[in-house]
Amino acid sequence: MKILAIDSSGLVASVAMVTEEKLLAEYTVNNKMTHSQTLLPMLDEIVKLLHEDLKEIDAIAVAGGPGSFTGLRIGSSTAKGLGLVLDKPIIKVPSVDALAYNLYGTDRLICPIMDARRNQVYTGIYEYNQKGFQVLTAQKAVEITEIAEELNKLGREVIFLGDGVEVHANTLKSIMKVPIQFAPIHLSKQRAGAVGALGILYYKQGLTESADDHEPTYLRMSQAEREYLEREKAEQ
Repeated sequence: MKILAIDSSGLVASVAMVTEEKLLAEYTVNNKMTHSQTLLPMLDEIVKLLHEDLKEIDAIAVAGGPGSFTGLRIGSSTAKGLGLVLDKPIIKVPSVDALAYNLYGTDRLICPIMDARRNQVYTGIYEYNQKGFQVLTAQKAVEITEIAEELNKLGREVIFLGDGVEVHANTLKSIMKVPIQFAPIHLSKQRAGAVGALGILYYKQGLTESADDHEPTYLRMSQAEREYLEREKAEQ
């Protein structure tokens, strides 16, 4: 089985090719270039270096949201376009789940936090046990204080990761009542390799969709939509 994986749900753009046994290639960029500038050239470079024929892949795994509205649209439209052209299924991997999967095997709780602005984060709570990767709290958009309170009640040590750490680290240090850690830089952001590895598990469970049916999951309205509603309310 061979999976092409894409993650542009956050500040990082990442593309990978994975099998059940290997991470064949991963190209990740975290800079100020837009995903529309980086994603396709990264994909093209991986295909060239691996001498791959995309017709031979089994599916396309994509970080399906939540996350940056623009980033999600770019990633999903890329996956959708490839799926239609190649006639391959799409594996929509929840963005927060894939981020948590970076920390495979830890005995601590895993709490990804993606900055959603307005003091909110896209987050969830995960752990590893005898059954493997477990979702304790499904991904959601909440205020940072709300997820902190939920974690405090669980009473276990927590590892935080994601671009929300840079925004909320000081707040977490002050309000968390349980021991906390922050993931190291090589594991702290989105990686397409994690999307692909988790995508293989979902593929085996039959959790795929057609390219025609694929749409990202936003969890909340975009800034433009919120501003439009705010203007409408002000005019009433």
